[in-house]
Amino acid sequence: MEDVEGFDEFYRRSRQRLLGFVYLHTGDVTEAQDSVQEAYARAWQRWSTVREHADPEAWVRVVATRIAISKWRSLRTRAKAYIRHGVVESSPAPSSATLEVVTALRKLPEAQRTAITLFYLLDLSVEEVARATGAPTGTVKARLARGREKLAGLLRTDAREVADA
Repeated sequence: MEDVEGFDEFYRRSRQRLLGFVYLHTGDVTEAQDSVQEAYARAWQRWSTVREHADPEAWVRVVATRIAISKWRSLRTRAKAYIRHGVVESSPAPSSATLEVVTALRKLPEAQRTAITLFYLLDLSVEEVARATGAPTGTVKARLARGREKLAGLLRTDAREVADA
């Protein structure tokens, strides 16, 4: 049986101390909060065992510190990779045609948009789209046909609006 009240009391008694401790180790209050929160979540998942420890706060303190160190190591490794390989150059901005297509796709019903993107962008067959969406193949074919028709109309309308402007 869960000991909700016991955990809540433990949390209230120890949270500020643990946050201060981890903050002093990390120097970053946000990282400290994240690490302590994750440590308390892990403690709650194992509360029936953790509460039996001689010092449950020490258990959470060790876990929070290890989480913070793990994050720090990950950031350090990532920084070394950036130094070694260089920062990835940013991607070029999408063309106006791409933006028009995306805008038009957003105006389609979700089922049609999903069928069109799976079929045309991911190059799935009608049968694969049917399996992925859980729809019969006839339904997928209808969604593709209706979606293409509506998309063509939307793109023609957008082209006329640009020409009129």
